[in-house]
Amino acid sequence: MTSIFQRALGADFDRLHPQMRRRFSVGIDSGEACIGRGTMDRIWHGRGLVRPFLALGGSRNVLLPQAGRDVPFTIENFPYLDSYGRETVTFVRTFAFPRRDRRFDATMVFSHERDCVVDYLGTHQHLATDLHFVVDAWGALVIRSGAHRFREGPLDARVPDLIAGDAVVREWYDDIARRFRIQVSVTNRRFGRLFGYGGSFTADFVDVEKYGVRDSLRPVREEARA
Repeated sequence: MTSIFQRALGADFDRLHPQMRRRFSVGIDSGEACIGRGTMDRIWHGRGLVRPFLALGGSRNVLLPQAGRDVPFTIENFPYLDSYGRETVTFVRTFAFPRRDRRFDATMVFSHERDCVVDYLGTHQHLATDLHFVVDAWGALVIRSGAHRFREGPLDARVPDLIAGDAVVREWYDDIARRFRIQVSVTNRRFGRLFGYGGSFTADFVDVEKYGVRDSLRPVREEARA
């Protein structure tokens, strides 16, 4: 059995930097979770008109409604089986702003039907996004978002490209600094840049069985539809 990220990348997984391979081997089979701690050098927003949407998303830990520099950062990647028996990995990012912490939550599963990783965003998994993974020439992982779907009760609708956010994530390991580095940018085809962040962190790997998976890392509601 392989991690959901190994399934998404196939043979290209072996082209990742060795530290990146370990980080993205986190899964039920590995028995490891990854806790990253570091600093986001800059968290930015687009034009003022996007801020009400960021604030709305922030109420469900979907978007970051606050900007800043040198913000302490934690990312928690824990594997578990959800209530539908799917291997799931948490991507819970906590940004320690001066006045309050902000969280950007996601849980990821591999969808055989869609042949990609599906990223459920927020506390209630209302938004499901296809993620497409590639490894670049430097052994970094590049993730691009695909189709977005909104789910609430019987509602199951694709989010139109006009209002959707296109995300690009690049994560790599810096051998000199001995740190993971990450750059995230989310844009909209009409409104341009929405938000993003960039910085670095170190990672600790822990035994999931001994450490446990806190309830606060899991979503409030789980969505069966991928």
